[in-house]
Amino acid sequence: MASNTNSQGLIDRSLRTEYFSTAWMAFEFAVGFYSGLKAGSILLIAFGLDSFLEIIAGGTLIWRLQKENSGASSAEIEHAEKRSSLIVGAVLLLLSVYVTAVSLFNLVNHAAADTSYSGIAIAIASVILMPMLTLRKHSLGKALHSDALVEDGMCNITCAYMAATVLIGGLLTALFNWWWADSAAALILVYFIASEGLESFNEGRN
Repeated sequence: MASNTNSQGLIDRSLRTEYFSTAWMAFEFAVGFYSGLKAGSILLIAFGLDSFLEIIAGGTLIWRLQKENSGASSAEIEHAEKRSSLIVGAVLLLLSVYVTAVSLFNLVNHAAADTSYSGIAIAIASVILMPMLTLRKHSLGKALHSDALVEDGMCNITCAYMAATVLIGGLLTALFNWWWADSAAALILVYFIASEGLESFNEGRN
């Protein structure tokens, strides 16, 4: 009885963590995407769009935890996870192609982005918050024996790296007005987007 109570408590804490994480990603998407459009920054636009895809991934994990809580079969859960991974992975790979093309176009044409203080602020917040979410999800995932929750936490670390790249690009633009900084940082961001997309796509196929 105590074991079931403990397990229920872990699932409830995991769900609350995922609700908060997904809500933050929605906020990050709104601020990043809007700031990117306003400043003409492909770096911030890519960061915002990646956050939007993280909402889908987080929503899938919430669904999984709720299904597990209600006693759904493991086959049903696995099927939904694979379909979600396949879709998110494919869109991430397409996003990496788009960001690469626009960044190279901007570099060739010397197109510069405006400074975005809201973009810098959201990047700073993400650099601080994402590692905290990673540690919490890792702890809860291990306790629940949920590889999906642990892996979702690792996605937060990737998001932290991406936020750091956005922060560096934004600061270089703000402090030195380097016209190429935004596009160059966006190309670095492509590495994280493409790696995340390929991993997710392969998980969906397998």
